[in-house]
Amino acid sequence: MSQPTTSAKIDAARVAHVAKLARLSLSAAECERYAVQLTQILSYAERLRRAPTEGVSPLSNPNDVVNVTRTDEVAPSIGVAAALANAPQKHGSSFRVPAVLEGGA
Repeated sequence: MSQPTTSAKIDAARVAHVAKLARLSLSAAECERYAVQLTQILSYAERLRRAPTEGVSPLSNPNDVVNVTRTDEVAPSIGVAAALANAPQKHGSSFRVPAVLEGGA
């Protein structure tokens, strides 16, 4: 299956838009710098996409490793009072956090 060629260029306006969505405060200089860096990353990803990979088997790790994990065991938790001991704000038995959605929902 053939993939479309992408020669995407990220501009400062796109960076500023995404920063606004992420509620990040970036200066114009930072937006310009990140635009250049992101364009370079996309350019490199395009080079990797064009690399000849016919006959190469996909793999997740080049080493033959097996995860060593411990057995899950039930253990007592720290309890609600201890968990909330240093909470800046509480609501009953829950952490109270500021709203992050428009309109305070």
